[in-house]
Amino acid sequence: MGKTIAIANQKGGVGKTTTAISLAASLAVLEYKTLLVDADPQSNATSGIGMDPKKIKTSIYECMIDDIDPKNVILNTSTPNLDLLPSHIDLVGAEIEMVNMPNRNKKMRRVIDKIRDDYDMIIIDCSPSLGLVTVNALAASDSVIIPVQCEYFALEGLGKLLNTIKIVQTNLNNNLDIEGILLTMFDIRLRLSKQVVEEVKTHFQHLVFDTIINRNTRLGEAPSYGKSIIMHDAQSTGAINYLNFARELLQRNDMTGIKNSERQINTTDDN
Repeated sequence: MGKTIAIANQKGGVGKTTTAISLAASLAVLEYKTLLVDADPQSNATSGIGMDPKKIKTSIYECMIDDIDPKNVILNTSTPNLDLLPSHIDLVGAEIEMVNMPNRNKKMRRVIDKIRDDYDMIIIDCSPSLGLVTVNALAASDSVIIPVQCEYFALEGLGKLLNTIKIVQTNLNNNLDIEGILLTMFDIRLRLSKQVVEEVKTHFQHLVFDTIINRNTRLGEAPSYGKSIIMHDAQSTGAINYLNFARELLQRNDMTGIKNSERQINTTDDN
């Protein structure tokens, strides 16, 4: 049975979709059968992996609202071992349409349960909100990764997100864990970035991943080519960062044959 991980943060511009695409592609390159689920009406994960949302006829929206079998909606991507359950602008309407539906918070779980056994990892890209679709994604997931940018307002709104996760844990998904906090958009030239890293690690300690995602031009331009950073420029700093992150995630979940004594990943050199 595959593990399902939501990538969530209601604050926009934190590298959430970039993380979802890049992590999914990295896991696929590491030969883990991976599904990227686009649960954002903006469909950025869909376009960022090379699909045109305007040409998508059936999406996760139809799976959640009309009970369409997701196996008939999933698309193959140009990356080996990586599939996509696409999104569409229609997903905006799901927030309203599900309000009076029974078990409205578990619609996405029903979708994921139908395909969970087909994949090693399922990565859900959530919208930058704490609405009903995001709650559905958390209710369907085994854990959540929270991207936090290394900028001044890094911790802004994080308490609200953690409170929402706690509510989901209590009422909808007792098994939901916080996989960890991923620091993104780190600029080694800025003292502020280093201060944010120290502050987040002080507040959240072991929840913070060792891997830090650096600001990288290639990482920013990859979506415009409809490619993940792995397929766009595998030698770039962004690609190396996300491959390291994928390895760290796998190690945390005991999904590799690496010994405990060899689990440390060197992402920076302090000397």
